[in-house]
Amino acid sequence: MTEEEIRLRGAIIAKCRWMNESGLNQGTAGNISVRFQDRLLITPSATPYDSMTPGMIASMELDGEGAWSGPLRPSTEWRFHLDILRARSEVGCVVHTHSTYATVLAIARKAIPACHYMIAAFGGDDIRCAGYARFGTAELSDLVLAALEGRNGCLMANHGMIVAGRDLEQAMWLAVELETIAQQYYLALTLGAPHILGDCEIAEAVRAFAAYRAWQPSYSE
Repeated sequence: MTEEEIRLRGAIIAKCRWMNESGLNQGTAGNISVRFQDRLLITPSATPYDSMTPGMIASMELDGEGAWSGPLRPSTEWRFHLDILRARSEVGCVVHTHSTYATVLAIARKAIPACHYMIAAFGGDDIRCAGYARFGTAELSDLVLAALEGRNGCLMANHGMIVAGRDLEQAMWLAVELETIAQQYYLALTLGAPHILGDCEIAEAVRAFAAYRAWQPSYSE
């Protein structure tokens, strides 16, 4: 294992611990994967983040059919991680959490409309909610891929949320933004009918984001 890979594995663990400490996730729920060369590095199944070490991170071949190496089995959600990275070459990291507000909306099976211009950071005018299927199944992976079409994030019915970023730092940033927008939308709903931005307003924000790199933190920077 190279020093670069060891550092990346350590960074994955650090982000897992941070998302629990920050309230973005809880317990052993949630998982993170990162593209590394021709492999996928992913958090192991049912392993407390506080006791996780770099050597425990599972490794999977991107062109394989679920084969893995490591002392511990990969997350039970490895399938949608693998399928997302295969389908989208621009994605380098996938983060899945059970954050509270995103999960509440997912339980209600509510997509998030353009209630805030920051939704443009996810590539369009809404955050879709993928249909329900049991965790770890190919059916769930198919539903997630459809909900992520043209998007960098989605909700998962009765489950949680997923974001796909260029690298670990951007993906974690997107996860925080998605939970923030979910909370804002939920609270706005308690006041009545939130005002939703129009297509032109969101298109303008998308163009502005494309020219503004500050919203795209990079693990390598």
